[in-house]
Amino acid sequence: MALSRKYGKSVGEIIKIKSDFFEKNEEMLQLSAHQADSLLIQPKRTKCKICHGAIGETAGQEVLYESQRMGYYQCPICGHINSAYEDNEDFASRVYIADDYLANYSEADRQKYEARRDTIYIPKARFLIDALEQDGIKKKDIKLLDDGAGSGYFVAALRQLGIENVDGIEISEPQVQFANTMNGEDILTQVDAPDIASIIETADVNVATFIGVLEHITNLDEILGSIKNNKKIRYIYFSVPMFSMSCIFEAAHQNCYNRHAGGTHTHLFTESSLAYMAKSIGFEEYATWKFGSDMMDLYRMVCVCLDQNGNSRLREYFGNKFLPMIDELQETVDRHEEASEIHMIIKRKA
Repeated sequence: MALSRKYGKSVGEIIKIKSDFFEKNEEMLQLSAHQADSLLIQPKRTKCKICHGAIGETAGQEVLYESQRMGYYQCPICGHINSAYEDNEDFASRVYIADDYLANYSEADRQKYEARRDTIYIPKARFLIDALEQDGIKKKDIKLLDDGAGSGYFVAALRQLGIENVDGIEISEPQVQFANTMNGEDILTQVDAPDIASIIETADVNVATFIGVLEHITNLDEILGSIKNNKKIRYIYFSVPMFSMSCIFEAAHQNCYNRHAGGTHTHLFTESSLAYMAKSIGFEEYATWKFGSDMMDLYRMVCVCLDQNGNSRLREYFGNKFLPMIDELQETVDRHEEASEIHMIIKRKA
């Protein structure tokens, strides 16, 4: 049984941070189309990403829905949402292109980095720390490995809040360099993808975190198996995209960038598939925080469509009316368990 479930989080400055989704819709649509092209040439998916049950054409299934040329099936066993094509190593090599984060570095970037850390990642770090303290784990007792640490925001947030024994691993050398430069010290280590499972399996930590990572892992079974085998890991904290209202909004607005389903998100979780995943490795839900971006997605799509239709003045009117109630609307969606994102801590069963 979960220790707690909490809902909602103000979008606040997040809309400004995500401004590219509004201002560069056409450019991002092209990127999404390139990623879809890379997925559509892969083998058709025949087994569920989570439970390996038969899905798709070979199982006689009809697609649940289509969006941006991609069909999605719902697994009849665990409820997971799977794209019609495999997210294999070839797909990953085509779409995960390392950016040169240091090419245009300036002191202003450090301010932006810290703002993003404080706005987006400090609340996530506090959620984890508070939940562990409720289970008798004090800050000094936390030994944590952040997998797929990206540019180090979550590791930096944890260190900012006084967690000393925390490290991050990341396969992208430019991101590791960027994170270490922004923090003035080496907070991340670059690792090669084939080594990640063994690193996790032998890590001397009691907490493993995967913030926005599990949905991108091609060898998910191997990674989950390494967690299962490392008995020192007592807690896993992850955030993943969920099958949600955003999926419906995206399917209804095909000329808007599909932030949620599509691109590098080739499958989506559900409450039942998360429970199946946790049980398969000997864990259970401990604490959960739901705060989706469904209403921000709806707001963005309406704004983009208004601009596309020559109604930019009406967009401003709409924003003045909609934004004051966006947090209240999103919390309603969250409490109905329909949020686009979930933050969950699962605990190893005794």
